[in-house]
Amino acid sequence: MKALALPLMLALSLLVVPLAARAQPGGKIPRIGVLYPGVPPVKPGGGADRFLQALRDLGYIEDQTIALEDRWAENQPERYPALATDLVRLPVDIIVAGDTAGALAAKHATSTIPIVAVMFDAVRDGLIASLARPGGNLTGLSAMVPEVSGKRLELLTEAVPGLSRVALLLDTGPPNWHAQLPDYEAAARGLGVQLLPLEVHSPDEFAGACQAATQGHAQALIMVQSPLFRTHRARLAELALASHLPTMAGEAGYTQAGGLMHYGPNIPEIWHRMATYVDKILKGTKPADLPVEQPTKFELVINLKTAQALGLTIPPRLLFQADEVIR
Repeated sequence: MKALALPLMLALSLLVVPLAARAQPGGKIPRIGVLYPGVPPVKPGGGADRFLQALRDLGYIEDQTIALEDRWAENQPERYPALATDLVRLPVDIIVAGDTAGALAAKHATSTIPIVAVMFDAVRDGLIASLARPGGNLTGLSAMVPEVSGKRLELLTEAVPGLSRVALLLDTGPPNWHAQLPDYEAAARGLGVQLLPLEVHSPDEFAGACQAATQGHAQALIMVQSPLFRTHRARLAELALASHLPTMAGEAGYTQAGGLMHYGPNIPEIWHRMATYVDKILKGTKPADLPVEQPTKFELVINLKTAQALGLTIPPRLLFQADEVIR
């Protein structure tokens, strides 16, 4: 019996080591603070769900080998500073931020606690020194590459025959979403399309912007990525349809809310990758040494109901490219 007991105890100890290795000295388990842009609860298949599942796949068990402190901005970026400060005061061992506004708030709240974030243009927004060598206490994944702007415009020209003038809706609020304009201007020149930039900073200006687009003879409307447009995507889709403007958005969920097209990075996949950053930092890697990844998976979603309401016939080749078609 003793001869059997020793191998059995050794085998059991080997099973326990991977979990115990993640706990900090004195029995303290790592505490992860998460700044979510939206509202609870976690939706199956969404970014938060993929993040949590990825942590489980890496061997983390909530309340046993890891503790999670969730904070929800409820689509109100102005809430981030208070939420980030709250996480720093706890304190947490890592802060995970779901968008640029959350990353900026976390970066302002602490220069020592590691931050893993989804960011739009981290270098241009002053969050990191470079993609390859972030420096400081923040790293993560980019939700944008400059080429995406051109692809959105290109897809829109395929969907709308004879498209020559496009309105571009810009969010003037912080962070600097207006900085996306040069990328669209370069793409428009290459495609021979004229841009009509329209600036807004609140939902009250959406109707006026759509009116300005039609008065400016725009044949379609593109919305840059921004928390403002993500929060009010249903209202924007409604106003654009009423103005008979085919639309392209960079925010996931826009087509489900009634918009015509969405093209952008696969956000749930980005959240899934963020878990690997958390894992590496918990195992001792410094954020400054973790390169910021750029998106590799993109999705095109087309709403055929909206196309029909606009009197558009979406070319079969475009439907074939789509990851999802809403009928």
